[in-house]
Amino acid sequence: MAQTSTLLLLLVLSLPGSAHSFQPLFSFDGNSTTHRDITQWAVLRKTAEVCRDIAVAEGRDFDLKIDNSLSINKVQQVCSSIGASTSLLSTAKFHSSIASMYLSNAQVDVVYALSATHHFDDESFQGGRDIIRAGMFAVKDRVKLESFSSGRWILGQICHTLQDFYSHSNWVELGNVASYSALVRPDEPLENLAGRSTPTCRNCTGGNCDDNLLPELLQQRLLTSGYFNIFSPEKPAGKCSHGGSFDRTSLQDPVGGISKDDVGASHGSLHHTAANLAVNATMDLLQDIRAAVGDTNFLRLMGLSQSSVLCFVIDTTGSMSDDIAEAKRVSFSIIDSKRGTQQEPSAYILVPFNDPEFGPLIVTTDADIFKDQINKLTARGGGDIPELCLSGLQLALTAAPPSSDIFVFTDAPAKDARLKSAITALIESTKSVVTFMLTDVRSSRRRRRGLQGATPRRLSQSEAQLYRDLAQASGGQAIEVTKTALSLATAVIEDASANAVVTVFQMIRNLGKSDTFTFTVDASLRNLTAYITGASSLTFNFTGPTGVSQSSSQSSGPLGTFTTVGNLRRFSLSTDNQTGSWEISVNSNDPYSLKVTGQSSVNFIYNLVEPYEGVHGDFSLKEGRPLTGGNASLLLSVTGSDTAEVTDVTLVEGSGSREVNGSLQSLGGGNFLVTFYGVPDGDFVLRVKGEDSATSRATAASSSFQRQASTQIRTSSISVTTQASSTTVEPGSTASIPFTVSTTTNGVVNSTATGTFTVRATNDRGYTSTSPTTVSIVTGNGGTANGTVTLTAPAGAASGTDVTLTIEAENAATTDVNYAILRLSVVAKVTDFTRPVCQVVSISPSCPSSSSLCGSSQWEFSANLTDGVNGTGIESLTVRQGNGTLNTSTVVGAGGENMTVATYSASCCSQSVELVAVDGVGNVGTCVGQASITESTTTTMTTTVAVTPVSTGGRMLTLSQYLWSSVVVSLLWK
Repeated sequence: MAQTSTLLLLLVLSLPGSAHSFQPLFSFDGNSTTHRDITQWAVLRKTAEVCRDIAVAEGRDFDLKIDNSLSINKVQQVCSSIGASTSLLSTAKFHSSIASMYLSNAQVDVVYALSATHHFDDESFQGGRDIIRAGMFAVKDRVKLESFSSGRWILGQICHTLQDFYSHSNWVELGNVASYSALVRPDEPLENLAGRSTPTCRNCTGGNCDDNLLPELLQQRLLTSGYFNIFSPEKPAGKCSHGGSFDRTSLQDPVGGISKDDVGASHGSLHHTAANLAVNATMDLLQDIRAAVGDTNFLRLMGLSQSSVLCFVIDTTGSMSDDIAEAKRVSFSIIDSKRGTQQEPSAYILVPFNDPEFGPLIVTTDADIFKDQINKLTARGGGDIPELCLSGLQLALTAAPPSSDIFVFTDAPAKDARLKSAITALIESTKSVVTFMLTDVRSSRRRRRGLQGATPRRLSQSEAQLYRDLAQASGGQAIEVTKTALSLATAVIEDASANAVVTVFQMIRNLGKSDTFTFTVDASLRNLTAYITGASSLTFNFTGPTGVSQSSSQSSGPLGTFTTVGNLRRFSLSTDNQTGSWEISVNSNDPYSLKVTGQSSVNFIYNLVEPYEGVHGDFSLKEGRPLTGGNASLLLSVTGSDTAEVTDVTLVEGSGSREVNGSLQSLGGGNFLVTFYGVPDGDFVLRVKGEDSATSRATAASSSFQRQASTQIRTSSISVTTQASSTTVEPGSTASIPFTVSTTTNGVVNSTATGTFTVRATNDRGYTSTSPTTVSIVTGNGGTANGTVTLTAPAGAASGTDVTLTIEAENAATTDVNYAILRLSVVAKVTDFTRPVCQVVSISPSCPSSSSLCGSSQWEFSANLTDGVNGTGIESLTVRQGNGTLNTSTVVGAGGENMTVATYSASCCSQSVELVAVDGVGNVGTCVGQASITESTTTTMTTTVAVTPVSTGGRMLTLSQYLWSSVVVSLLWK
């Protein structure tokens, strides 16, 4: 059955024009709106609204028009509180976060290509709404656990389903000008749905489908959507079809369709109307999440941060006391120096490890919690010498946001070296940079015996090589120092924690040789630093653009200063009037690495994508490695500049001289589709060159810039794909994940190939899992082999927990490995869909009409809030609007329910209040009170009002207004 489903899915994805939704990523007709456009516009507009509201509350100006013309750079700029114009602004993380959302959005068309409910096809309104509802609760769960990256991925997926409603249903044709609130309000009913036996369409005439919806359907305002099937023409009698050349149901009466996916669709004339409503609906969904999680966490969910995370993985065995003390010192120094600034780390991650334990994983946005946790670390125990280093690193890689810097402190070999390929896969997938602080590595390869024959706890050269290999794959470094010199080496941690750090150049030489490298320095770069790791005999020479040189024999010279600690040389370059081409010559007979970084607003992000075939083809995110000899595509975006143009994108061999030039296609807005043809076997890094006219105008210097990705891109002749029917698992249940392994030649499955592959399945939570140890491709199977991995979530697993499953397939004969990474979510079943209920008790007294008297008068608002006897309980009550003081207490109501008593008091200069109540699963209720105005300031009146909650479809609506003498009460319920 699994093999049949796999073949059907592959058939679907190979068909031209098989994506039946708004185009996922790109519009090649130049006039249609894509899921990517809709998602990005909605995210930018809602983010800008939140920043505007915060600015208004703080009395700051906000000068930005909020519409679909917003750019990522503009929103990041206006939302930042940077005062000086010389301060650097990095938008790379905001770019990456938005890209994660629209790429997961596009992935729905791959993972759920045959699911009607994920696209609101076949009148599956309840099923589609259930997907959105469950996803919204899951996003809120992730935010509670500060798992923002996972929250973004789920958010992108449910946005796809929500947006498809407006393209696939007749909501637009019914004349609606507002979004359908019931899709994001779980307690609102779905109304006026056409019955299964109700005819909805008539035949299109002459290929024109403008009037194919039945008049009586429109008169009764019944809601329907089109049926879609690529295999069978069958559909209920009289029902509308989706339409399009690959929808076989559209060939059966009534012929035609009602899709508004693009301007050429059956109802393409309404495409832009549907897209605009989809934008508004996405903003409504984002607003609900904002209300549930608060403004600060909402902006974190959107990825609006310039700073990186501070992530430490620390060996806590007995010999590590000095290392732990230095980790504390450097982390405390970073925290204390950056607290309250734009450079304050966006999150803190700590993973201790020893043997036989690793963890717990600590993730927090609170610096004081991180300080407390790292203060609790003590060096003790450890048993035998090897420790569970890679298990701890695995937790950090899956918990940290993509492109994070992770620092590992250890003086012992890895007991779990079997995880090396899984760690490499996670590094490649997350693009995170891992730097190892290795203390007391032996200079020789022999492990010497200590007194009484005991083996001293020191890393041998062969044991340290594992860490060097992982550092090289990530673009990090393996820094080898003595324990007494460690404090000098941790400067690299402070360097990495700076704002807007970019990689200008990086190169590895696994076989020592003399070589000369060049790189370009542009006027936007500051604080240029070069890192060279290698043997003590290594020498180097820098030459600046003017021809001035400085050698390794000069610790201070005309081009800068450098320090040496262990195997690391850290060179701080002076870039004053030094823009242009730099040269460095390195002479060593041993392996070495070279990395040049700086600070600049101009950077780039990229994601590997793979194409759908056909005239209406598109792209989706590619997991795993590109196929050897095949074509590789990536979506590249320039960040930090609206004027930068990319001229060259090249795959550069990581430890060699081969280069593969990419073919560029501009998509506008600093986005490019890059294709590499016939990528050979090997390890490569991505280098980008371009021109930025804004830099040249501002500085009269060269506008050429160069940037490089840190993480290596490795090719493979093995393909590994998964066919998960769901990415969620309930506590105590088991998920089954079918997978397929195939051998490829020049990027194409070799249908005649045979062979046996070793299979490894690992997950970062240590959950119980089963998988075959091998799979075999046999003659007649078309060059593929199938297997199934199971994963069981413990009954006590918290809802919102993320589980990262890595499935590897290795050809032992060639040491070739590829992988698929699946991110699963533990989601408890939600049964509470009712929003908290608010009952206003009193508002008193009234406020004077004269603004000059408001400061001497106070008013008070009180209300009772409950989530009902069967609800999950009110978890938080906050003031969204108002400058007063809120006090709360909890009592038991007459029906046995817990009741939150809210009392709010404020100056009459602030005459309105909006309270937001959120229950345990994230349902949101809102209560608004308004002080009255009176000419007399001596009258005191009290009104008691019982309020029945009324659904408003996501819009603010006054439920009741009471005018009695001098008091006006209004309660708005969302």
